[in-house]
Amino acid sequence: MTSISSASPGLSQNDPKNRLFGPLPDVSAEAGYVEEHPKRVGFFTDTSVCIGCKACEVACKEWNTLPMDDADGKRDAIGMSGMSYDNTGMLGANSWRHVAFIEQTRVVDLPMPAVGLPGAKNRPDVPQLGAPDTGDVDTTAKAQASVLNAEALAEFDPQTGQTGADKQIRWLMSSDVCKHCTHAGCLDVCPTGALFRTEFGTVVVQQDICNGCGYCVPSCPYGVIDQRKDDGRVFKCTMCYDRLTDGLQPACATACPTQSIQFGDLDELQARADARLATLQEQGVETARLYGRDEDDGVGGAGAFFLLLDEPEVYGLPPDPVVTTRDLPAMWKAAATGAAMMVGVALSAVLGSRRR
Repeated sequence: MTSISSASPGLSQNDPKNRLFGPLPDVSAEAGYVEEHPKRVGFFTDTSVCIGCKACEVACKEWNTLPMDDADGKRDAIGMSGMSYDNTGMLGANSWRHVAFIEQTRVVDLPMPAVGLPGAKNRPDVPQLGAPDTGDVDTTAKAQASVLNAEALAEFDPQTGQTGADKQIRWLMSSDVCKHCTHAGCLDVCPTGALFRTEFGTVVVQQDICNGCGYCVPSCPYGVIDQRKDDGRVFKCTMCYDRLTDGLQPACATACPTQSIQFGDLDELQARADARLATLQEQGVETARLYGRDEDDGVGGAGAFFLLLDEPEVYGLPPDPVVTTRDLPAMWKAAATGAAMMVGVALSAVLGSRRR
């Protein structure tokens, strides 16, 4: 059975006239920058080298003067989310960068010392738990010694509580951000022009024009855009548009100590990501994959894409995002056809009544 993705002709109808879906060679020119303009820029986030330091979160908040949030979204308050080290929880109007912490574990068999029944330690007439019923009074001591010997201690990992080949706990960390999609549904539905495409190919919100209608919030397939509760206006990552116009890199990429967040020309980042993926796969990391790299996906490719070490759902990302305005041309066509049919039926009824 052939699976149908969001980019399949069965869903998109592969209509070359549909400018709301499919690859676009030059998003800036499509937005009206007909004269010479900079190359499209973007983010490549390599999660395999993210250490979860949150330097990107801090730099983003500091540069953009974003207020603090507690777990309930209350501004200018510090709270705990209760989600491990993840205190921001998700992207929002006041958190344009979010470092996710994902702890992956599985049940493993570990060597455990025999402990015996309460009050029955070293009693030969009572079987010792976890030890063979040999009647040997030294069974418990021998079992403990087998675990606490020098070799076991050398292999024991105090962070995971596991030994040797049983070390199956790992942390996955990733700095999430607005994807600056090739086809941005938020931009398509904005009635005031508050959302616009820059000459760098990024998508930016103009807060002084936003009227707080909220149409863009459900139009984002990634759930990135969020409204502030006090005035209803939306806020999201601008890829530091003010810094780009001055020839500087975004604050988050500048602050990242491991180059997990890389900024540059999008085509160069894509080539770099392809090479990095090939290297990891050669090293046996079979679960490594690129997310948002494919220009044939449901949003025409993202301006901020990722190298993941597991399924997108593990990181809280949709597996097959589709721009919400993709089917608007077909919907308008169907509506026009339906309206024409209704007019035809009405005319037929009127003409038929006159003949009588």
